[in-house]
Amino acid sequence: MASDMFYGASSQLFENAKKLREAMTPAELLLWEELRTNKLKGFRFKAQHPISYFIADFYCHAAKLVVELDGSVHDSSDQQEYDANRTYILEEFGLTVIRFRNEEVIGNKENVLRKIAEFLSNIK
Repeated sequence: MASDMFYGASSQLFENAKKLREAMTPAELLLWEELRTNKLKGFRFKAQHPISYFIADFYCHAAKLVVELDGSVHDSSDQQEYDANRTYILEEFGLTVIRFRNEEVIGNKENVLRKIAEFLSNIK
């Protein structure tokens, strides 16, 4: 499997990621404020980061961690199946995927940060 932090992402995906960074959701912006500039346990996160055929909401290469925020669009059975397949593929790269609902970030950001920090505490 690819060892670089983009896992063979195409140049078009980089363009799409840039557009997504410019139009982040309120929940993404709220979490990004806490993850940016190595604020969480000194780990560096990237927002809207290209990985293979996907764009991760947040990615920490040192921890091999993908953090995804899900809004109501993720409630449909088709989207849930897509998300499960996407997670499977990302896990095949040796990545861990943690998902949170937008409402959880907005309503209980501290709990979301605690769960991410717990994962990061186990990284050497």
